[in-house]
Amino acid sequence: MHIELTAPDGATATLSLHGGHVLSWRPAGAGEQLYLSPRSEYVPGKAIRGGVPVCFPQFAERGPLPKHGFARTLPWELVSQEQGKDDALAVMRLRDNDETRRLWPHAFELELSVRVGGRSLDVELACDNLGDAPLQFTAALHTYLRVADLDAVSVEGLAGLRYFDSIKQAEALQRMDLLLTGEKGVLDLDRIYFGVKERPLLVTEDRRQVAVRQQGFEDAVVWNPGPERCAKLADMPPEGWSEMLCVEAACIGRPVELQAGESWVGRQSLALL
Repeated sequence: MHIELTAPDGATATLSLHGGHVLSWRPAGAGEQLYLSPRSEYVPGKAIRGGVPVCFPQFAERGPLPKHGFARTLPWELVSQEQGKDDALAVMRLRDNDETRRLWPHAFELELSVRVGGRSLDVELACDNLGDAPLQFTAALHTYLRVADLDAVSVEGLAGLRYFDSIKQAEALQRMDLLLTGEKGVLDLDRIYFGVKERPLLVTEDRRQVAVRQQGFEDAVVWNPGPERCAKLADMPPEGWSEMLCVEAACIGRPVELQAGESWVGRQSLALL
């Protein structure tokens, strides 16, 4: 089921209860800012390709669970939906059930709050430990930004950070801004930047700029499959890699640990400048 959010100024977001997923973001007076694969399958148990998938309680294959955990493939429930004077807001919820406890034996509640208005989109993920034992998790908001020409894209704000290159399986230091030049090897990009915390990132393509800010999330992931890997993804068109760049708020390096009754909140805010 899809949920349409429309702010009074015309800004819109589309959400899916399948996976608690943001599918679309159109700021006031502007076009679509997220990439959604035309080959996505909206079927139970399968993740939607594009938009903003929720990775929880495990990032990628860094653990024993299915890739990126189970939150992005399960049905969520709509808690609330409202229009304010400046924005529109919806809250979706996922609670533990027999299926999740078989994979991950914890009592929890996740809430995803999505707020759209003006030229910004705020996506907030909250986790409550409802059990009587500690739990720990890694997580990400796996945001696919739409781009027209990947060769014209740069990401500012990462300089000086250490990152783990998941392709080369090695750590390295980001010495300057990230320029996506379309050369083979540069584009097969899968990096976890550690210690980003609240430093703002700026994704620039020609005259279009999207500011990316995060709170509660320590790390950030920058991902593009490049042409060869993209060709192997059944739910992506072969040229889809050239139309997207993932910039993801994440907690990976240090898993979040919650004692019984504790809560955690992380947010990613996108603004079209």
